[in-house]
Amino acid sequence: MVRVRHVVLEVLVVMATPAAAEVLDAAYRGTLVCDRLPLTGDKMGEAIEVTIAGGAARYSHVVRLRSLAVEAAAEQGTGMIDGQKIDLQGTWKGGSREYAANYSGSFVRRSARLKGMQTWTDGGKTVTRACAGAIKRPFKPFLPRNKKQAAA
Repeated sequence: MVRVRHVVLEVLVVMATPAAAEVLDAAYRGTLVCDRLPLTGDKMGEAIEVTIAGGAARYSHVVRLRSLAVEAAAEQGTGMIDGQKIDLQGTWKGGSREYAANYSGSFVRRSARLKGMQTWTDGGKTVTRACAGAIKRPFKPFLPRNKKQAAA
């Protein structure tokens, strides 16, 4: 009877432990939703793709100022992975408008929730808006496999 209680207690402890994220080198895709700007009508959710390789990250985020038109240039940036944390910094410029962006978050399982700010400059005026979203990688079996080198 004591042995059964001990086993049940071990199972409960294992189940209560949160799953650690396995931050793999891969392309993580998702959406960032940013607060409205004076020049846009509504909040806008746009695609973001983050590629992680060896503890470093680079990303591309679609920029849309009007409901139908995607800007010619995407926001581009880089970042670092520190354990389960991700920090990204990037910029975008289009005509007289530009912004600097900072996003950060933490990985849980195969995804990360991101939060951050964009600081816009347009015609000498500065506006800051908040953004939030998530990125997720494919399941491990669907990731590209590293090919082994042929023996010489």
